[in-house]
Amino acid sequence: MTAAQPSSGTFEREPVALDERITSDGSTRWPVEPGRYRLVVARACPWANRAVIVRRLLGLEPVLSMGIAGPLHDERSWRFHLDPGNRDPVLGIEYLGEAYRAADPDFDAGVTVPAMVDIATGKLATNGFQQLTLDFSTQWRAYQRAGAPDLYPEPLRAEIDELCAGIYTDVNNGVYRCGFAATQQAYEEAYATLHARLDALSDRLAGRRYLVGDTITEADVRFWVTLVRFDAVYHGHFKCNRSKLTELPVLWAYARDLFQTPGFGDTIDFTQIKQHYYGVHRGINPTGIVPLGPDPRGWLTAHGRAELGGRPFGDGTPPGPPPEGERVPPIG
Repeated sequence: MTAAQPSSGTFEREPVALDERITSDGSTRWPVEPGRYRLVVARACPWANRAVIVRRLLGLEPVLSMGIAGPLHDERSWRFHLDPGNRDPVLGIEYLGEAYRAADPDFDAGVTVPAMVDIATGKLATNGFQQLTLDFSTQWRAYQRAGAPDLYPEPLRAEIDELCAGIYTDVNNGVYRCGFAATQQAYEEAYATLHARLDALSDRLAGRRYLVGDTITEADVRFWVTLVRFDAVYHGHFKCNRSKLTELPVLWAYARDLFQTPGFGDTIDFTQIKQHYYGVHRGINPTGIVPLGPDPRGWLTAHGRAELGGRPFGDGTPPGPPPEGERVPPIG
């Protein structure tokens, strides 16, 4: 996460620095190629979580390996401190920043996840998180599993794009604008914008199971990664505390519905999420103390959303279980 603090005190996210695309038509220097790239993520990061979910739903695991940085990092960037020898077993690096500098020796901007690294050269290909999951759906189609859902159906793309733009500005980034605001006014404005958008999305979801159409789409993935972190970190740590998610009946049921859908909840490690936010953001939490709560078992309770109809995977099928090395600890 990188940020700038203008004089207004408003948090502004810096643009990613190496956002080239990996494409199937030869239009970029990075072609879609099975086994060529390693997707580097962190369980804590919502932007990376989007890529993990879409990779799971589309069944890209056999052609796109995944490296998992640990929840803690310092000024040297995300570190593979959960791997043997503190190094990614495929890339052989300790810090993700090494792949950025392999691509650009003078690189001095923010090192972010998700990141796609060219395995043979060790160079970062792209950290363009906004486009990456869309390209998984459109550029990697030849390598998707049989029964992969269409998360970005062409007839609905304009609606999905419009909805995602508002979700990004007001919710995904909105919680950060609350948490990292440097003035009371900037915080209150971000707070009001966030909750107004949550209210509008709750109204939208009151009579429909998913945000666009009757199946899971990219819009649901992008919204959900913020909801699943809301009570654990954003409500308290980022001062987004008008209401807990568990106090918002529609959004809480919607979030539980997706959590219990294969490909969503099985990507979540609440311990790592809390370790990152409370342990790294010392400007907000100087002691680094990580809270024990909330109790995650509520995510497994009945949600009743199936009564609204809808087909989670459309004409497709659920993904199989995660690969052995990518499984998260179960709730219980």
